[in-house]
Amino acid sequence: MKLDEVLGMLRSVAPERLAEPWDKVGLQLGVLTQTVSRGLLCIDLTEAVVAEAVKKKCELVVAYHPPIFRPLEGLRDDGPWTQRRVLAATRAGLAVYSPHTALDAVRGGVCDWLCGLIGPGSAEPIRPASVGRDEFKVVVFVPEADEASVRSAMAGAGAGGIGNYRECSFSALGTGGFRPVEGAKPAIGQIGKREEVAERRLEMLVPGRRLAEVLGELRLAHPYEEPAFDVFKLEPEPIAVDEAAGAGRVLTLDRAVTPDALAACFGGLPEAAVKLGHRGVKRVRRVAVCPGAGGSLFEEIEADAYVTGEMQHHQALDLVQRGRVVVLLGHTVSERPYLPVYRDRLRRAGGAEVKWSVSRADRAPLAWRGQG
Repeated sequence: MKLDEVLGMLRSVAPERLAEPWDKVGLQLGVLTQTVSRGLLCIDLTEAVVAEAVKKKCELVVAYHPPIFRPLEGLRDDGPWTQRRVLAATRAGLAVYSPHTALDAVRGGVCDWLCGLIGPGSAEPIRPASVGRDEFKVVVFVPEADEASVRSAMAGAGAGGIGNYRECSFSALGTGGFRPVEGAKPAIGQIGKREEVAERRLEMLVPGRRLAEVLGELRLAHPYEEPAFDVFKLEPEPIAVDEAAGAGRVLTLDRAVTPDALAACFGGLPEAAVKLGHRGVKRVRRVAVCPGAGGSLFEEIEADAYVTGEMQHHQALDLVQRGRVVVLLGHTVSERPYLPVYRDRLRRAGGAEVKWSVSRADRAPLAWRGQG
């Protein structure tokens, strides 16, 4: 399969529009036309994972945590490991994709999997996905001869995606008019003389997180010294409940359980180092759940117990002192065991042409293992 086709399948399992606004989900490295026959799933892209992908002759690594989250200051052999891993993946021709919070939010994703470990009950999102999406429409006016190059530049920066389609756009012919004044350097026309040019009105959708990059590429590709363009903020489009749920879960158990029984639900997870905190609580029924670090999300919900990977000390202390139960699993322990489930979902979604495997080199730091 071509990478572009695989991306469509990945997005069908975990639509990127479900991700948190701050997240960096999506394709981070890769050429859309490259062929993908083997894919490696991991939580964190390390240099060891890159080496494993090369050894297994994979063309794609799906890393749950985005490897490029903050701007890189360089790509050097002697730089920090965060640079070296990206450089190594680039040299090896690996594509790298991240689903992160989109995979948490979707029905059947990481949040629902954690709830399933606890026991039967009804689970609802802490923050429903029906709040919509962060998206803009960019409208630019460009000479007919330059429409294709401007559209290509905008698409390359992330514009024009609708579902499983790329480079989506609309254009209409019109006439642009202007008069350059002293100090201008017009690509068309002369100082002081009004000009009329056959132009195209080009429209493309842009995710909010890509807007600055798209506008930058638009300016570089446009032939005019001062491109004319409009940016429209789109109203949120509600997301159907059967398609997605949202951030976190609040699970109401069919039967209340003891704090010890709640913590024991996670004892069989690989590398488990479950930590339990409470002050004499006998039973819990309403459980807030979030993989990774659920601290800020938990501020939005009242529950009997809170289950997550990690939490700030003072937040955990406050919850326990207020008569709540806190269960901490370890950040990646709350995420990594989901990877075999994810692999099976990808296969069912039509990814059978790609041979998926779960990384063996992807491990939690040693200092986190076996802590009680």
